[in-house]
Amino acid sequence: MADMLILAALPEEAEVLFPGAGVRTDGPLGVRRIDAHGRALVVATCGLGKVNAALAAGLLGADADLLLMTGTCGSLGAAPGAYWLTEALQHDYGANEPGRFRRYRAGDWPMGEPGEAHFSAMPDPGLGLPHARIASGDSFVACPTAAADLKALGATLVDMEVGAVAQAAMRMGKPWAAIKAVTDEANDASGGDFQANLRRAARAAAQEVERLVAML
Repeated sequence: MADMLILAALPEEAEVLFPGAGVRTDGPLGVRRIDAHGRALVVATCGLGKVNAALAAGLLGADADLLLMTGTCGSLGAAPGAYWLTEALQHDYGANEPGRFRRYRAGDWPMGEPGEAHFSAMPDPGLGLPHARIASGDSFVACPTAAADLKALGATLVDMEVGAVAQAAMRMGKPWAAIKAVTDEANDASGGDFQANLRRAARAAAQEVERLVAML
């Protein structure tokens, strides 16, 4: 049993969360079981992309009260720092129609008039972080043209996992939350900026997750 499942895509993002704490179990997800502030936590490295994120959420989240994603993201105009993600959508889910791509909420029929495409997170408990909507998809966005398209969806951050965790949580009837910190500007310098800023941004997000655990 776990009060909270905390997922990170990369080992660098998972290991900076309650560093050195917990008991590691065997398996491909690098699971650590941690008792912190009277709560039972499971921290896991899910791997990159929506399939990996949803798989880990389904495998490990059945007994959790809350699914939480931490780690890093790209900016679509948002300032550097850590963010509380109020909404997540999957920008590569929808319908390819002549001359346009229509986005639907992931899992909905991609036909007819689309409604809201996003999933809503649990209410902010008062961390004081800036709020953002994140667009998730199975591609690393390193192109200003692609970034501009995602901005039109109301997103100010981009990643490859949160939208899938949100969908999995909805299917399981569980609340979800996500805190991510910016590594790059989703442009042609993103690859180098991501590598240069990965550990710093991962720790910034992890510190806020640690504050959240203490607060709940």
